[in-house]
Formats: sequence, structure tokens, C-alpha cells
Amino acid sequence: MRSRTATWFECKIRYEKVMEDGMQKKVTEAYVVDALSFSEAEERIIEEMSAYISGEFTVTDIKKAPYGEIFFSDQEMADRWYKAKLQFITLDEKTEKEKKSNVNYLVQAGSFNGAVKNLEEVMGGTMIDYNIASVAETTLMDVFEHMAKSTKQDDKPEFEG
Repeated sequence: MRSRTATWFECKIRYEKVMEDGMQKKVTEAYVVDALSFSEAEERIIEEMSAYISGEFTVTDIKKAPYGEIFFSDQEMADRWYKAKLQFITLDEKTEKEKKSNVNYLVQAGSFNGAVKNLEEVMGGTMIDYNIASVAETTLMDVFEHMAKSTKQDDKPEFEG
């Protein structure tokens, strides 16, 4: 389980999908991309989806995604995305009253119980008091994080002096 804090955008894509019965149907699917701006988010989702969709598609909506962090899973069965709302409990030093603040997370898992387990695994390593207020499966199809272009080990420099 690894997590990433970034600026996330939810993008909706509309296209003709070939269904199991062979018929074509217009569908709208939601994806999340890591980007610095709305225009970069649009560019990234077009680039990512071009690899999966052979026909035409349109980006119908882009909005900032409300996730403080995204928890990715390396498990093969983790094919769903869950929105988790956590309440962090802090003590106001002046009033000495408990203060709760809500933060939304996106958790990759294969099941509801798996999402809760993944959340507890990540949050268990922190010293923060929290409650899991809610966990719900989303309709998100996938999340595309920004991958830095890494240089391969066997790349040789163009010029050796």
C-alpha cells in the first residue's frame, strides 16, 4: 500500500463502447489524473485514453477531485476505488475542546472490507486520532498518476569525454 499527495482532477470521458453482446453504446466513464492545471488534466486524460479507446471520445467534464491523498494497492484483485471520509480529532489548546476535521481519501481495493483494511494499514502508522466516517465504492474506472520519466540503467551518455 502506497500513498500519494498531489493535485487530482476527475475527468469524465464519453465514447462508444462495444458491449458484451457486440452492440455499441454511448457511455460516460470517470477517471482521475494527477495534473498541475485543468488544461494539463485534459491533455493527460486524452493521452491516457487514446491508448484504450480506438474510436472518437470527448472529455465532457473536468473538476478538481476532493481527495487529500490516494492510497494505491499492489494487489492484483484491487480493481475498485473507494471514497473514504476520515474525521481527524484534534484538541483546541485554547478551549480544550475536541475539534473534528474531515478529509476525503481515495482507496484502491478489491472489496469494501479490503478498502477499510488498507485505510487502517496506512493510518495505523500515524499518531493521529481518527474515525472512519464513511467508505463507499465510487464509479471511477481508473486513476492515472504522474510518472516522472526515468532514465534506464543501460542508457549510455551521448558524449563520453
